[in-house]
Amino acid sequence: MLPSRPVSFRQAWHRVRRAARLSVLLVAGSALAGPIPSASGKDHQEAGTGSAPDTIDTENLFGFTEGTDTGKAGEQEVVVDAIGRFSKRRAGPGSSAYRASEPIVSYQYDPTDDFSIEPGLQFDARDSRNIVGVPDKTFGLVNGGSLEFKYQVLKRTDDHPFGIALQAEPLYSRVTPIEGQGADVFSMDTRLMADARLIPGKLWAGANVIYDPSVARLKGSGDTDRSSTLSLSGTLMARATNSVFLGPEIRVMRAYDGSFLNRFLGRAVFVGPVLHVQVREKGFLTVAYSAQVSGHDRAPDFADRAFNLTQFARHNLRVRFGVEF
Repeated sequence: MLPSRPVSFRQAWHRVRRAARLSVLLVAGSALAGPIPSASGKDHQEAGTGSAPDTIDTENLFGFTEGTDTGKAGEQEVVVDAIGRFSKRRAGPGSSAYRASEPIVSYQYDPTDDFSIEPGLQFDARDSRNIVGVPDKTFGLVNGGSLEFKYQVLKRTDDHPFGIALQAEPLYSRVTPIEGQGADVFSMDTRLMADARLIPGKLWAGANVIYDPSVARLKGSGDTDRSSTLSLSGTLMARATNSVFLGPEIRVMRAYDGSFLNRFLGRAVFVGPVLHVQVREKGFLTVAYSAQVSGHDRAPDFADRAFNLTQFARHNLRVRFGVEF
């Protein structure tokens, strides 16, 4: 064999560019020539039929981010969705604890292929001790109810491998979400959702823009508190096995005084992993954890702290599982 001569970086770069151009020309030529017909006279789905939908249901694939998919007309589903918040700023010396969980048990019905209705019953369990701005208390109760409406504007297909959906979820609660004080709380979780199939059968992406206004009338005093949050979340989910999906998720959350984002109070950035497991054909389990990695609180006493532990907790955990029938 002849000894190989060393190749400079510039030569290697030019070779890569030539190979890339050749690949683009080959792909373009194949697309213009059209799909190769199968022996049966019908095109395979992989050949680009254009209208074939994505076989992966993204509705429950992601963590704190919601997917755009809805079920088929007539399908039903029972879901248990529990979000836990842990660890807030200690008020003074000694031990402290903050643990709050709000599970929702819901029933989803799909009247059409692109619209779903999901009423739910909400519970609340919490334990708080020696936390700034939060009274010491431990309790568990039936907290209220929710009614979720979801409309899928655009489904993912071979022609456009991305989806878009709108979702609105009015919620009534009997206690405030952070302090756990008795109140009549009305909120409206409103989402613009998008997701995409980046690599067929292997990689999906999802993103949400979330606006959540809230009005709380405190029991006893009758005081009214109005607040709102604006959030952006994004995630990537890769297929590890036929039934297991893994990926990272990031959320940027901003808290405001007033129901219409009136006065900025603080922000927080959360990052963490997501695990989704498909249990046989009709069941699923999704677990997502996120930790606050940076934050800012406009309150003068905490403006120089690294995290925002007034409006947000340090750690979040979401566990969601359900069965279709």
